[in-house]
Amino acid sequence: MSAPAHHVDDQWPHEPEKATLEGRNKVIGFWLFLGGEAVLFGTLFATFLALRNQIGDGPSAAELFKLPMIATVTAILLVSSLTSVFAIQAMHRKEVKAMLNWLIVTVILGFCFLGMEIYEFVEYVHEGHTFTTSAFSSSFYTLVGFHGAHVAFGVAWISILIAQVRKKGLNLVTAPKVYVSAIYWHFIDVVWVFIFTVVYLMGKVG
Repeated sequence: MSAPAHHVDDQWPHEPEKATLEGRNKVIGFWLFLGGEAVLFGTLFATFLALRNQIGDGPSAAELFKLPMIATVTAILLVSSLTSVFAIQAMHRKEVKAMLNWLIVTVILGFCFLGMEIYEFVEYVHEGHTFTTSAFSSSFYTLVGFHGAHVAFGVAWISILIAQVRKKGLNLVTAPKVYVSAIYWHFIDVVWVFIFTVVYLMGKVG
């Protein structure tokens, strides 16, 4: 995970992501984008809550969900949120190697989350919980799968940024990109906390 020496400005601002007008616009624009994403996820949550008791002939949430595994998945994603914070702190200190290393750890944890989620879905299918089994299963896979797609996108995005910083260095152009990717990562972590509570905990306690 070593990185070549990179040139950074001698007068490196404390918040390089906001040091230029373009950078500030990127941050503001991305917050507006996340507002739209929040509305979309809110719609999926509302649909799930309306359909979660319509299990038809399929298994119920209490029969399906295994909280120890879900808790492990949740811990992995929360730790990845912390490593992304460390990456941004390193960026603010213009410690490029440390920033890249923390981003790589974040990506690895993201892959671990995705692997366990795929395993979870395969187990559910074997237990008769497919996308078309019931209204509950359809809403479950739509919500959780949509979040999983966001995690996959985040992993790909951060991986591309790692390669870009290795090639072009950390500067006032690449810094805002790294910063907004961290905001995105925190957003999908927060969404997962709601999924863990609304889908899994509420489903398990009935």
